[in-house]
Amino acid sequence: MGIISEKAALFNRRLIKMVDYLQSKKIDKKGRGMLDQVFRSGTSIAANVAEAQFAQSRPDFISKMQIALKEANETENWLTTLYDAKYLSKEEYNSIFHDNDEIISILVKIVKTAKENELKDAKLKKQKQYIQK
Repeated sequence: MGIISEKAALFNRRLIKMVDYLQSKKIDKKGRGMLDQVFRSGTSIAANVAEAQFAQSRPDFISKMQIALKEANETENWLTTLYDAKYLSKEEYNSIFHDNDEIISILVKIVKTAKENELKDAKLKKQKQYIQK
């Protein structure tokens, strides 16, 4: 879980700084609403990754990671919306978007691998039950 935990924590810090910076520019009500949304979804990524570290089972782990992935996808949407609405410059957008995209790629791989392992375990369990009969 090392790389995803690290990247999610760094993204959290970066997102908080971005939101603080944009709020200091005294943006309008519409912009503040979008900042609230990107803040919620963006910080939820690391929270769900942290919860997954102490999951009660593989299905619980998969669920938490899928939630983190959904939040990262929502964050991508809000970052793009902030850019389209001219609250982020192209450079700011590209930089933070790239970080979020890396997180999405890692989460997709984690979820895919965990699901494959869950299927393998289920097949092995079924085989053992058959042999024991």
